[in-house]
Amino acid sequence: MLKIAIIPILTIFTLLSLSNTALADYLTSQGAGGDYRYELWSSDDGSYYYLKIWSDKADPNNDPDSTTRSFASSREALIYFDCNYAGKSLPECPK
Repeated sequence: MLKIAIIPILTIFTLLSLSNTALADYLTSQGAGGDYRYELWSSDDGSYYYLKIWSDKADPNNDPDSTTRSFASSREALIYFDCNYAGKSLPECPK
């Protein structure tokens, strides 16, 4: 009886741990500009990107000062950083 109850419980825990692993985001790149540093993160399937941003004086082991919204591409995310944090004047930057 005990064996019958343990198998479904182990199966459920295994499936839950696999689904959490499959949904993990991963670090794509790091950089800096102006007075800020960033980490560019991507969803596991590459469907969205976002930035974690710190002041260049902040400890990178602490939580980021800001986490951006999702972007459709890494290019969009990095343009956002350059325009809003690095102080660059790119054609893509809003006027």
